[in-house]
Amino acid sequence: MLIGELSRRTGASARSLRYYEAQGLLRAPRGPNGYRAYDEEAVATVARIRALLGAGLSTEVIRQVLPCARDDRAGFDWCAELREILDGELAEMDERISALRRSRGALAGLLPRP
Repeated sequence: MLIGELSRRTGASARSLRYYEAQGLLRAPRGPNGYRAYDEEAVATVARIRALLGAGLSTEVIRQVLPCARDDRAGFDWCAELREILDGELAEMDERISALRRSRGALAGLLPRP
């Protein structure tokens, strides 16, 4: 399928699809005319990418996680590598949340009470 059809089927813009390809998350061989030719699996791959982006993962982390994706749906096999990566990402998010709470408290402390 061409990029326009993949865009319609996934809700991802053509620009996003080209970005996913540039980041090594999505592959599309080029036809003789130079157009990208996506297979049916690309629909599920884009769904996985968008779910992982929505969870706050970077494209670098997503590139590591995608190999654990199942072939038949937008799910994941819980291979040891995937669990380790996601546990690490959760720990980093928890630390960022804690840091933001501390910063918020410090900022709120600077404001005069009405």
